[in-house]
Amino acid sequence: MKIIYLDNNATTQVAPEVLEEMEPYFRELYGNPSSAHTFGGQVGRKIREARESAAEFLGVDPEEILFTSCGSESDNAAIQSALELNPDKRHIVTSRVEHPAIKSFCEYLAGKGYRVTEIPVDSEGNLDMGAYEESLTSDTAIASIMWGNNETGVIFPVEEAAALAKERGILFHSDGVQVAGKIPIKLKDSNIDMLSLSGHKLHGPKGVGILYIKKGVPFSPFIIGGHQEMGRRGGTENTAGVMGLGKACQLALANMEDENTRVKDLRDKLEREILNRVPKTQVNGGQSERLPNTTNISFGFIEGESILLQMDGYGICASSGSACTSGSLQPSHVLRAMGVPFTMAHGSIRFSLSIYNTEEEIDFVVETMPPIIEKLRNMSPFWEEKAKSCGADKMPF
Repeated sequence: MKIIYLDNNATTQVAPEVLEEMEPYFRELYGNPSSAHTFGGQVGRKIREARESAAEFLGVDPEEILFTSCGSESDNAAIQSALELNPDKRHIVTSRVEHPAIKSFCEYLAGKGYRVTEIPVDSEGNLDMGAYEESLTSDTAIASIMWGNNETGVIFPVEEAAALAKERGILFHSDGVQVAGKIPIKLKDSNIDMLSLSGHKLHGPKGVGILYIKKGVPFSPFIIGGHQEMGRRGGTENTAGVMGLGKACQLALANMEDENTRVKDLRDKLEREILNRVPKTQVNGGQSERLPNTTNISFGFIEGESILLQMDGYGICASSGSACTSGSLQPSHVLRAMGVPFTMAHGSIRFSLSIYNTEEEIDFVVETMPPIIEKLRNMSPFWEEKAKSCGADKMPF
């Protein structure tokens, strides 16, 4: 059975060019990049080249790039550093729709006595900028607002948010994991102080990420150890991972136009055809500026997990929300924050495309989804009850 992979916001296929770039560092070039001998020193030079590629991708200087193990580490490190360097400030500002890497860490910090303000969003997933501005106080150590939402693809005005924080002398961090490789990122003249990225979300390997730290922004290391990463993160470098991420950054720059034209067109076709063919569906955040690869569609009166199970039988891979919360039976916290009705939120499916998807795959999904939804609705007591009460064609959400 052919696999149709539409879950690229969870993880992506490692690009063949990335795998080829990494392989020598498992075999011939296995020296420690910190070693004084030539064998290790040549690896150190290659890591500098990968750092330069990452810097070019973000439009920054190489010394502003800190390699980490993943996006979650980068997120945690940014917030923890701000708190350690501002011990008298006990307030953190974030949004209600953050990835668990931020949301769960802030909940943990709240349990330690920090005050956390979660900025609400409207019904289309847009950040309430008025509430955000009002939340920034003299006690705020850091504001952390995601750039693009992992479930809906809604893009937040992080430059505006960063400028407001800077005016008040507050550090600003953004989780940029989902936007990397999908929309251009140029941070040289940005007010963003720190930005997190993850290799496996842009066709790079798992186990490696980036924390961008603007030149002049103080930073307290999250992992204490050796002198690696210019003294900002202890531990021997994940050489193969770093090399793969450097190559992935190069490819992402080269594929940016394809991502924002062909891939976006495929996403729009998938969205349009499903809405035309399946009654009582809605796109969550569809009226907002979104990432070109992402759509979140709710199918009323059925369970998302049941939909995914049926799709899996056809080799179609998607998600009912963030992969990091997929074990929960509760509706997505993102959709709840948007006020999506319970009967719609429970039946939401996130489709996230990549440059490797084809029109033939999208056509197959479009043909397959209507009978899947019809089958599940015929078994749903909620659908049957609503159909009896007001007719399926007039059913409210």
